[in-house]
Amino acid sequence: MTTLQWMGLLALAMIAGAVVPFQSAINANLGRGLGHPLWATLASLLVSIIVLLPVIAALRLPLPSWTFISTAPLWMWAGGAFGVCFISLALMLLPTLGASGFIALALAGQILASMLLDHFGLFGLVERQLTTPRVLGALLLVAGVALIQFSAAPAKALAAA
Repeated sequence: MTTLQWMGLLALAMIAGAVVPFQSAINANLGRGLGHPLWATLASLLVSIIVLLPVIAALRLPLPSWTFISTAPLWMWAGGAFGVCFISLALMLLPTLGASGFIALALAGQILASMLLDHFGLFGLVERQLTTPRVLGALLLVAGVALIQFSAAPAKALAAA
């Protein structure tokens, strides 16, 4: 892979991360309007299907193999449940924690879980051992999360703590 291709992948990963606070903030407003965050979760997932189906059709992707669908282990289908969990928790927590607070804490959780997935090579991932620099980097990220969260916490919430 060339340096330019690698930088393109890095940029796409950053874009993927950048859309999350927008999605969360928009869906939080939708949840308030619809009367409950779970209605907004359902709406978000339905819109995802409506947007995705024409893309699949335009790319003329072949249908998945029924053999795979019928024999895949149950854990492979858990991604959708995790998506519902993330969207729903974002809708509930973002109004209280703020966009930066929620995303910072979500990022801390992602970093810690990702390091465990990598270390043990879970779900077919390539093993990437925990090393001192990786652990230090994660600790620095978590420290940054703490600074973002606690420096932005409303004075009332800090007084109650």
